Amino acid sequence: MPRVGPGGAHWRPALALALLGLAATLGASPTSGQRWPVPYKRFSFRPKTDPFCQAKYTFCPTGSPIPVMKDNDVIEVLRLQAPVWEFKYGDLLGHFVRMHLDLKIMHDAIGFRSTLTGKNYTVEWYELFQLGNCTFPHLRPEVNAPFWCNQGAACFFEGIYDKHWKENGTLSLVATVSGNTFNKVAEWVKQDNETGIYYETWTVRASPGKGAQTWFESYDCSNFVLRTYEKLAEFGTDFKKIETNYTKIFLYSGEPIYLGNETSIFGPKGNKTLALAIKKFYGPFKRYSSTKDFLLNFLKIFDTVIMHREFYLFYNFEYWFLPMKPPFVKITYEETPLPTQHTTFTDL
Repeated sequence: MPRVGPGGAHWRPALALALLGLAATLGASPTSGQRWPVPYKRFSFRPKTDPFCQAKYTFCPTGSPIPVMKDNDVIEVLRLQAPVWEFKYGDLLGHFVRMHLDLKIMHDAIGFRSTLTGKNYTVEWYELFQLGNCTFPHLRPEVNAPFWCNQGAACFFEGIYDKHWKENGTLSLVATVSGNTFNKVAEWVKQDNETGIYYETWTVRASPGKGAQTWFESYDCSNFVLRTYEKLAEFGTDFKKIETNYTKIFLYSGEPIYLGNETSIFGPKGNKTLALAIKKFYGPFKRYSSTKDFLLNFLKIFDTVIMHREFYLFYNFEYWFLPMKPPFVKITYEETPLPTQHTTFTDL
């Protein structure tokens, strides 16, 4: 992924003027009247993926249609969670990374077990082209705008890899539902999968404290699990009283500034200064050819995000400027309680 953009830092004064001009155009508060967190955009259909986007690991290789259960079946709902490292690197290396780096970056899924047939099923939601492609774009010389391979989707398949979940993470019963409830949730999963099409890594907040303003919510594997639990609760499911923790990757910033979409920034009549600044920002987030290349680009990232407190977020296929502030970035593993039957939920 070649780096594109101006060299040095001479573009920053011009960018500051461009942002001030944008703020003046939009009013004293560039996001006055903005709903926070910004609602995740839904689509009427899932578009075909671009051939440029290639997966290192095949998406949903054993996927199967969701079966229709008999109404009187009793379905066990299972919480499945294991470290991402085990999926990417195998049990041994994954265990080493988890123990020595102390990173609780977990992957979440849901299991279903039919008591009538004895069959098990897994459903999970994850990125089509791996996490890096969903978090940062490609800078292609033949394309003016950053190019994103950021689709995510649900994968349903028969079977549960019990040994993996039990030995490396969690496999626990959280509820039982009827076959009728399962069928209703299955229809919701299909609809949700067709309208929620892209993966979002970051949760952006004003500060780490409780009650802090959330600017943007992530849309990832744990978000899918939580939405599914919420839908089950809407259908009357009574969950067990157990602790459920999830991984979140936070960015911390002041109030974000809306910049525009791809056409308004990178189109023929776009803001060239802003376009160059965005490509300059994303340039160091690329595959590295050597340790030296990694270190040089890491220093550029550190200078931009930490020293100059700048981050460009791509959300709902639009760009936002984040005025970063301490602690800048944080990975947490914290509890989100299971829902109750009477909880009121917002449809994401």
